[in-house]
Amino acid sequence: MENITDGALLFKSQSAAVQQALRQACEAASQDGSFLITGESGTGKSILACFIYQRSSRRQEPFQIIDFASVTEHLIASELFGHKKGAFTGAVDNKTGLLEQAHKGTLFLDEIGTMPPPMQTKLLTFLDTQTFTRMGETKPVKVDVRVIAATNEDLWRCVQEKTFREDLFHRLNVINLYLPPLRERMEELPDLLELYRCELNVHRRDHKPPIRSYHP
Repeated sequence: MENITDGALLFKSQSAAVQQALRQACEAASQDGSFLITGESGTGKSILACFIYQRSSRRQEPFQIIDFASVTEHLIASELFGHKKGAFTGAVDNKTGLLEQAHKGTLFLDEIGTMPPPMQTKLLTFLDTQTFTRMGETKPVKVDVRVIAATNEDLWRCVQEKTFREDLFHRLNVINLYLPPLRERMEELPDLLELYRCELNVHRRDHKPPIRSYHP
């Protein structure tokens, strides 16, 4: 997840590509279509996901997040769908999954490109039906969840390499937003340095005089 400096720079950006992404996000936030946010790490994808959520009709409802890059493969199903006590070794209590916690709200799927193929199939089924089954149970659960996904990978290349389902790609890619890396908008580097200077002055504890400027 990006920090507040990434977010401040994102919304101050004069980049045509960033401004286009923000306009698209504003225009489509009230719709219930899925978003796919693409861009390298640190470009502000999670910040943009929050921006969409806050401008949607679901903004009073839950906003849940799962980062697939930080969840081990065997725990993804439990995190998303929840489980019944005894469903697997270590399942000592019932657990409510993120899809159920996000009912009527939004679920942000970060680093979707790292999702294992078996889970891709289950996610596709959920997107088509808005239903899922908790691990260890057979009764389907119906929810109402809007999905925003993000990745730093080229998902279409993953489709061509058969590591990501093409039907899932199209199901997620209803509205595509691209955030360019800083090296493609170097004119914003002074603003970034100024933001970091301010943050350093706020958080430093050495009681030295504040940093007033950067020198090349």
